[in-house]
Amino acid sequence: MGFFVIQFLTGLASASSLFLIAAGLSIIFGVSRILNFAHGSLYMLGAYIAYSLLTYFNPGPIGFWVALLGAAAAVGLVGVVIEMGLLRRIYQAPELFQLIATFAVILIISDLTRLIWGEIDLVGPRAPGLSEAVMILGHPLPQYDLALIVLGPLVLGVTWLIFHRTRWGTLVRAATQDREMVGALGVDQAKLFTSVFFFGALLAGLGGAAQIPKGGADLLMDFNVIAEAFVIVVIGGMGSILGAFLAAIIIGELNAFGILIFPQMTLVLMFAVMAIVLLIRPWGLLGRPEAVSRAPGEAPEPPLRPATAAAKSFFAVSVLAMVVVPLFGNFFDIALLIEIFIFVLFAVSLHFIMGPGGLVSFGHAAYYGLGAYTSALLVHYLGTPMLAAMVAAPIIAGVGAMVFGWFSVRLSGVYFAMLTLAFAQIGWSVVFQWSEFTYGDDGVLNIWPADFLSSKIAYYYFTLILVGLAVWVLRRTLFTPFGYLMRAGRDSPLRADSIGIDVQRQQWLAFIFAGMFAGLGGSLYVFSKGSVFPDQMAIPQSIDGLMMVLLGGVKTLTGPIVGAAALTGLTDWLSSNEIWFWRSILGCVILALVVLFPQGIVGFVRDRYQPAEAKQ
Repeated sequence: MGFFVIQFLTGLASASSLFLIAAGLSIIFGVSRILNFAHGSLYMLGAYIAYSLLTYFNPGPIGFWVALLGAAAAVGLVGVVIEMGLLRRIYQAPELFQLIATFAVILIISDLTRLIWGEIDLVGPRAPGLSEAVMILGHPLPQYDLALIVLGPLVLGVTWLIFHRTRWGTLVRAATQDREMVGALGVDQAKLFTSVFFFGALLAGLGGAAQIPKGGADLLMDFNVIAEAFVIVVIGGMGSILGAFLAAIIIGELNAFGILIFPQMTLVLMFAVMAIVLLIRPWGLLGRPEAVSRAPGEAPEPPLRPATAAAKSFFAVSVLAMVVVPLFGNFFDIALLIEIFIFVLFAVSLHFIMGPGGLVSFGHAAYYGLGAYTSALLVHYLGTPMLAAMVAAPIIAGVGAMVFGWFSVRLSGVYFAMLTLAFAQIGWSVVFQWSEFTYGDDGVLNIWPADFLSSKIAYYYFTLILVGLAVWVLRRTLFTPFGYLMRAGRDSPLRADSIGIDVQRQQWLAFIFAGMFAGLGGSLYVFSKGSVFPDQMAIPQSIDGLMMVLLGGVKTLTGPIVGAAALTGLTDWLSSNEIWFWRSILGCVILALVVLFPQGIVGFVRDRYQPAEAKQ
């Protein structure tokens, strides 16, 4: 009995830490409608700053908590800099561009943290006066865990008082319900957004600082915690602080007891719970239904038109250039182009449901990874010929998309996006933890092409032809009756439904179709690299796909091709030239593109050079 009590209390201590970061994320989203991926970086900064304060000043018991609050306040100021220096400039841009901007901030903060504190994990000092353990029913529990158990409800209480007993809190709650109306009543939204971002960043920094005595600080903290934070926010309900606290307790206890009951499924459980909650109550436990509205500066979707003569000529020249590259390029150029071709297919398949379909998926890497693992495991265990394995890959990926999509298309907006993320993380967790079958983090190795494609040049042409055909099929599908029905469901779902179009069915079929082509891309990838790892299904892979589509231009057909080539080529060039701060440079380039070209590279070129009559 005592052991289970200790596990329960440990879960509560973990829940308090998770609540701090999730509460800040929920507050920021509730007011600004920004899914701040950089929130994990603010959590990480809180830990590093607290480490520096605690080790430099070596304070006593009271000074320890003052140092934690000081670190949290410093992170809050960093949040103000991010909001005023970046986000304020792009509030009028579509929400997805704001998300990509916060991802770029992650890259910059990661390099700055590496520069200041180094790459070695830091072990934090014990909390003065709380470094011992207490015995509860014959089992020890760290005193600091008891302090964390108190800290979470204390912060919840203070936050509740601020939101319900102050004018600022009333304005924040009003902005959460209807920020346009708050602006119409004369409230300075810029100052309100800045103050909200400060408060949310402060809570994230406090959560990171509070973790120093338990786990120290390391450069992977940001990505390790952000997934849990998003899960908690979505389960609790976007914008609900009490919901975030309730969800944090659920996830904290699930982690504490899940490792005892389902030791091989610990990474799956929280995403499975999120999926179940979203299917039963799509807006979270204590959230409200999302009001679907167009971003303030977002123009209506332009009609898709067949390629112009100039575009066809440019495409023909590009293909011809790709055909002759192996005659002049070296081995590394050919390998890079193969990778670009594969990511072009991945990005185009994602754009198929994002642009014309209007479905923003945060988990498209699930089907890319399913295709890769299908081919790899068939070859590894059954000795399946390469071509047969490549046929099976999109089929299995399509089956996965069929199952996950059936549930996902019943939701919309951010909740649809988060459910796709949950399913993707479930897939990633399975391949990561089922090491007896998938080899876990060691990956499946020695998966090479058939003999007739063993040379890099032969595989280059094979990939070029296959990707070209796949992109052509996806593009042509948009100009079929199915494509027109899909776009009708995106632009006016109520009107489409009223004339007899089954919008959910069309979205489901589009989801399956896109998943199959993503699986084909994953199969091409595994044979080009000779191996596959769980990273191919992880969150960063899905985010890369989103960035490719958005940087190229989500409202254009050529955008994902240009975005995939630009992002893959730039990332490879920066990382391979031994540029130590290549992540920061990449982040700055992404920020520049988001700020200067919110319509994407191709969208900018189209708007600048396309004749006026063609835009109508």
